[in-house]
Amino acid sequence: MTKKLYSGIWPVAPTPFEDNGAVDDQSMRNVLDCMVDQGVDGICILANFSEQFLISDAERDHLMKLCLKHVNGRVPIIVTISHFATSIAVQRAQTAHDLGASIVMMMAPYHGALLKGNAEQTFEQIKAVGDVGIPIMIQDAPLSGVDLPVSLLTRMALEIEMVKLFKIESAGVASKLKQLIAQGGSAIEGPFDGEEGITLMADLDAGATGSMTSALIPDLIRPVIKAHSSGDREAAKIGYGQVLPIINYENRQCGFRAAKAAMLKGQVIKSDFCRHPIEALHPETRKGLIELMQPLDPIALKWGH
Repeated sequence: MTKKLYSGIWPVAPTPFEDNGAVDDQSMRNVLDCMVDQGVDGICILANFSEQFLISDAERDHLMKLCLKHVNGRVPIIVTISHFATSIAVQRAQTAHDLGASIVMMMAPYHGALLKGNAEQTFEQIKAVGDVGIPIMIQDAPLSGVDLPVSLLTRMALEIEMVKLFKIESAGVASKLKQLIAQGGSAIEGPFDGEEGITLMADLDAGATGSMTSALIPDLIRPVIKAHSSGDREAAKIGYGQVLPIINYENRQCGFRAAKAAMLKGQVIKSDFCRHPIEALHPETRKGLIELMQPLDPIALKWGH
């Protein structure tokens, strides 16, 4: 089977901070090196699981430059550019393009619970970003509160040349992926799921070619995707059954704090500090996560030892 260009595991890189809350550049470089060693097919930066909502614009620009320079083409980099203002989203896309990013990812325009772009405004914003000339991944995420029906996603795929990838995280992912692939055909070049891969098996069965998880255990999830894509669904099912308790614990108990907790344990980063108003992971929750992970010996727990 021919490997699709947009396939495999493309996790989100966490953003490490010092204990005083400052961005930790060296730990950021370690995170990227660890992820490459995890065998990822690509890395996404500045996403929600990178705590983009807790990072200043100046820090954002600094981190984009640092990450792209440090990875230096070892794997493709996706830069998240979501913003309510179309001009700012376009500017972010242009900067990512100029710095050598492979893809940009964006949610529909929204700000808070009530300011949301309608279908036409969303189309127009993504079309404007498409004019920059860099491939786009549309993130269909509940966080935005914006409904992106299959008809709109298909229209974007067919009418905006740079719209090539879709990260579907809304309710009923597998069903939506099936419909999107059926209606969009070859224009749907990278159908992905997200949410830490908690519905991965059903999504792969529905036609997903990849997943954007956290950086917690991509080395354990990648073989599941690889087995499924090669036609060995039984091996994929067995592998998924082994990692699902960890994924469930991450998704329901920890969120983006899980990857940082594991990377602290594995001496990838120096601190798993959370900027206010995010609460630190409870010690018992952290203990439960590590206990689930240790029998499978993932790279994040041992990388720096």
